[in-house]
Amino acid sequence: MARKGKDFAPPASTFCLHFSMEGGAFNMFGDPDEFRSRMEELAEQMQSTQRVAWADNAIRLAVEMTVAAIGRLDLSGTTDEQAMQVRDAIRVLFPEAVTLVREAREGLS
Repeated sequence: MARKGKDFAPPASTFCLHFSMEGGAFNMFGDPDEFRSRMEELAEQMQSTQRVAWADNAIRLAVEMTVAAIGRLDLSGTTDEQAMQVRDAIRVLFPEAVTLVREAREGLS
């Protein structure tokens, strides 16, 4: 059980591990600044990959949503009436698809 107060000190093994990582004889990671720099680069690459994946998914969703909506249309009547039905469907669907694509593009910038 850990004691609280002024006289608490971590075990000596903690100091040894800390010392060895800061440049002792058993330094496994090289220069700490170089290691930190490489970890930051890796984090940036992962974030970039995640942004691209999110944008790709958003655009795919917009396309699938559009295709599904058009596929569900039950057109009837004259060609003018059918054209009106398609326009009405697109009028409802298009703003949602545009929003998804816009957000995807903003996520990449």
